[in-house]
Amino acid sequence: MATQSAKWIATARLLRRTGFGTIGPTVDAVAGQDWSLYLDRVLGLDAGADSGAIATPMPTYPEAPTYPGKDAPRDAKDAWNKTVDGQMMQLTQWWLQRMNAVHEPIHEKLTLLWHNHFATSALKVRFATYMAAQNQKLRTMKLGEFRPLAYAMLTDAAMLSWLDGTDNVGGSPNENLSREFMELFSLGHGRGYAEADVKEGARALTGWASNPEGISMMQVAKHDIGAKTVLSVTGNLDASSFCDAVLAHPNSPSYVATRLWRQLASDAPPSPETLSRLVDAYGTNGDLKALTKATLLDPEFAGGTSTTMPVEWLVGMTRTLGLSLSAKEFAWLLAYSPYDNPPEGYRPPLLVTGSVNDPRVLVHEPAKWVARLRATAPAADVLLKTEMGAGHGGPSGRYDAWKEEAFVTAWILDRVAAL
Repeated sequence: MATQSAKWIATARLLRRTGFGTIGPTVDAVAGQDWSLYLDRVLGLDAGADSGAIATPMPTYPEAPTYPGKDAPRDAKDAWNKTVDGQMMQLTQWWLQRMNAVHEPIHEKLTLLWHNHFATSALKVRFATYMAAQNQKLRTMKLGEFRPLAYAMLTDAAMLSWLDGTDNVGGSPNENLSREFMELFSLGHGRGYAEADVKEGARALTGWASNPEGISMMQVAKHDIGAKTVLSVTGNLDASSFCDAVLAHPNSPSYVATRLWRQLASDAPPSPETLSRLVDAYGTNGDLKALTKATLLDPEFAGGTSTTMPVEWLVGMTRTLGLSLSAKEFAWLLAYSPYDNPPEGYRPPLLVTGSVNDPRVLVHEPAKWVARLRATAPAADVLLKTEMGAGHGGPSGRYDAWKEEAFVTAWILDRVAAL
């Protein structure tokens, strides 16, 4: 078997990271091209004009189904749940089919990566109307400037549902959206904001609501009109000025650049030299197209190693083998989900953690999984530990974080000693 050149191997990695798998003839076709010109071409394509996209139009959901009411008959509630769940399953299947069908997959891959960044889930956001609208925003804004994308997500109906933004009202603020916007979307855990900024940010974000069509609006009567201070910016802050204050923090560009790097290039963070180049490309306007191109052209890109997400592996396999993802095949795949159908038999000791304030992995999900594990293997050593205070990033204080690490380490040492 002939040994492929370093350029061919690097090109194969470029195509895998910007798509879902690849095949030899495609690598051959791109390996001889100038990568900068190649990326200019594919990033500049009209994704909606792709033949595969035309063949797989997004389902439309004009408005979320109206709940029959708490006093409605059980069969009416069951019918509503069936309709809502059926629409979400249809939307999920559509996106897998779209990823599988497109000729140039880079736009679907980037939409998926930004969906991962601004994480929301059908586990809590019940309406396909909301999730479809959010998906459309991500695919149309993924190569623009970060600020419009961040604000669109901050006030998005699916995000407001996911992070309890519609429960956030003047006089009774809910901190989830404020906290996660800083911690996960724009600055990073422990990178320049304090608990006071989270609380004041929550006040700035009060008053938002969403209608059945998935359109969000700020209700003035429910908004806190008092003065707030977020990251040293003081005034009658609202969602827009909160977004500006957070993104103006000097740690925001490096965080956004690192997040995209770790999704596109490597599980490891970029070196200081690479990060400097990425931040320069991102610029003062938060240019996501320039950042994407700089990430893929960076000298350290070819040497990165990345974990393949399950959806990447699945779509990569179906694209490589030329398979479809029909409704029958989709149902078959769901039947083999290890999360929904944990296999019986031996499993090693497991420490499963969750948090009642984690908006990304709702606490009932690890609880349900542990229940399934115990049902299939009653004698299994499975411990569920629930954090009652902190959110997705865990305890933020230095000593509280050390206490958490000490607990995990002690559990591991205890189980190793028992072997």
